[in-house]
Amino acid sequence: MDNKDAEKLFFIPFNTGGHWLLLAINPIREIVYYLDSLGNDWTTYPDMKVLIDTVLQAFRAQRDIQTSRRGANSITWIKVAFPQQRNQIDCGYFMLRFMRDTLALGRLMIPTDYFEEFKCAFYTKDQVDEIKEEWCQFMIELNVLFINLCN
Repeated sequence: MDNKDAEKLFFIPFNTGGHWLLLAINPIREIVYYLDSLGNDWTTYPDMKVLIDTVLQAFRAQRDIQTSRRGANSITWIKVAFPQQRNQIDCGYFMLRFMRDTLALGRLMIPTDYFEEFKCAFYTKDQVDEIKEEWCQFMIELNVLFINLCN
């Protein structure tokens, strides 16, 4: 709750039980950006929506924000249009790529038609391979760091 009034964007990788998607949440504005590389709507996963709405309502209560009864459900969910996967196995890499692209731009809001800098209908094989390589390199460096911490 440190800096609880500072505007931030929190990333939540979410696994639906066989598919990864990304939620980017701005808790101050009570906006949830929904990024799904299969193009599903958030209503496909009602338990996820209830969970995230409950978390944001608890955050609101921690900040002592009073809302009217009508305002209590004022959380805005935005489906972001972005590159779609062409198979059933790359969703985790797409989720990582979305997160990386957003962090690279350092923005607190995501346009509904995605960032102009990264807009395309599909990621190429090279773009997916790029994030795979970055993830592998990160894990290798993390393992080296972990080994050094244990010695």
